[in-house]
Amino acid sequence: MAFLSGDSAAALAALAALETGDGVPPLDRLRGIRSLLTALETDPAMLAAARDALEAGSSWEQIADAAGLSPSAAKYRWAGADDEIAERQEASRRRKRERPSSVPTDLPGESVAEAAKRLGVTPQAIYQRVTRGLVEARTVTLADGRSYKRVFIADGAPDAAPAGGPAAGGAAHDDDRADGRRA
Repeated sequence: MAFLSGDSAAALAALAALETGDGVPPLDRLRGIRSLLTALETDPAMLAAARDALEAGSSWEQIADAAGLSPSAAKYRWAGADDEIAERQEASRRRKRERPSSVPTDLPGESVAEAAKRLGVTPQAIYQRVTRGLVEARTVTLADGRSYKRVFIADGAPDAAPAGGPAAGGAAHDDDRADGRRA
């Protein structure tokens, strides 16, 4: 008797068919593997196996270990009645929809990391320049509550000099000799 859902069984069969084919493009192999993983992650067989393991006396730690999860993740995924699990999953999907995971690309200025890379200095050097008033910095807060530190450095501005130059705090002395010794 098969325990996988029809979707999982079909994804497994499709991946097995790719293995016997000659010259299967690498992207098709990746898509086949991903399809199988996605089908297995949502397969009711996972929940049934976890429930069977609990009934057989397994602990959440053992179930989590077998599934490659932490005990809290296993409980979150499989503990409780079907309606409780469905409610948790839907709440998780809602949070993901409401909270984008990527940094917007249309923010003003540049990030501290971007500025540091462009100038060939460390992020700490950029923060020091901000503290000294050599670089303008603002926190941009989006409507969804996310905040980003943005810096504004004009190309060719004195504060854009590399570390060690006058803008970085390394003042040149008129009485310095070419060999680096003081006069």
